[in-house]
Amino acid sequence: MAEGRGALLIIGGHEDKEGDRVILKELARRLDGGKLVVATVASHEPEGYFDAYLEAFRGLGVTDMVELYVDERSDSESPEALEKLDGAAGVFFTGGDQLRITSQIGDTALERRIGELHRSGVVIAGTSAGASVMSETMLVAGPSAESYRIGELHMAPGLGLMRHVIIDQHFAERGRHGRLVGAVAHNPRLLGVGIDEDTALLVEGSQGRVLGSGAVYVVDGESATHSNIAEARREDALSIFDVRMHVLSAGDQFDFAKRRPCRAR
Repeated sequence: MAEGRGALLIIGGHEDKEGDRVILKELARRLDGGKLVVATVASHEPEGYFDAYLEAFRGLGVTDMVELYVDERSDSESPEALEKLDGAAGVFFTGGDQLRITSQIGDTALERRIGELHRSGVVIAGTSAGASVMSETMLVAGPSAESYRIGELHMAPGLGLMRHVIIDQHFAERGRHGRLVGAVAHNPRLLGVGIDEDTALLVEGSQGRVLGSGAVYVVDGESATHSNIAEARREDALSIFDVRMHVLSAGDQFDFAKRRPCRAR
């Protein structure tokens, strides 16, 4: 569930920027005319990312936008970077490499300031890599194959804005069902959340609501009765029994405290 008081808008990637822009409209609505900080930290070559969102959001009435980028980890302690967050109504992490976000800003003044903003009620959004980084433990790499092999998954600490979950993105489009089940098998206390492209999970407190054109998949391994993850060889396929999966579409909700979905009303 969300750790702070602000909403989290967790986007599976390739959100619509030119048509109805349902997901970006929701973020614009929550900004209520306030400042949006677009963090392009995930990209090794950020040129063009900010301009694309500048154009998309201008059409939604968002006119106060600044780009936040750091070349080196030391920049995350700089007054110039921290000043970008002054007066922010929202922070939006763009796509790229989630490990670059955590390695550049993790446990720095910049990360602490973003956490403070979230606890004060500021909305934090992220797409693709910016979605994966929301959780305490994040997926870094693993093949997008249907059958998960025991030694194929790489995970690392995330920003911890949402607890007790692990998030994957571009989910159905890249066939990532197997690797999300594998991530849950490593720690069945975590709920696996897979988010399709042009789809988002809006989380407020313990409640999540689906937006967009695709689906959100929630994998629950709490009641699993068997797993070979500790005994099998690295090249073996995963075996796990009695795992539950919920598939949610636009308007459907999920209670992360109760680990239960409810239908759209």
